[in-house]
Amino acid sequence: MLDKTFITRKIKLIQEELSRLEALSKYSFAEIAEDFIKLYSVERVLEKIIMRAIDINQHIIAETGKGDEKVKGYEDTFYILSGMGVYTESFAKEIAPSAGLRNRLVHEYNDTKDEIIYESVKDAITQYTGYCRYVLQFIESKKES
Repeated sequence: MLDKTFITRKIKLIQEELSRLEALSKYSFAEIAEDFIKLYSVERVLEKIIMRAIDINQHIIAETGKGDEKVKGYEDTFYILSGMGVYTESFAKEIAPSAGLRNRLVHEYNDTKDEIIYESVKDAITQYTGYCRYVLQFIESKKES
């Protein structure tokens, strides 16, 4: 059974982090790259947003899936939600690669460039704002079922 309280709490946390990310997006790349506190803030906020969404994805899959979903990695959770009608396949194709960014941040891959992180901010704001809207609509539809 879907834990709507869990999901709405995670969505609220994502939305709070999106506000922080929005504030950080006002800085130029140079301003962020020159200030390790700003850079680390961007990295950590992105990581938290993406991981909370993955938590939501895993919960929705576990509680409303058929049980035969093949989840090989975090990226797959975004595609599976599109198959479950949470959002469109085209939206899944946009947002799913963010799981790879999360992996790069968490595992501190040496080839992760500050430019990649900086450039992902605007996409993350747009994508995760949409993600929150889609998930809230999905759980609202489950109340009527």
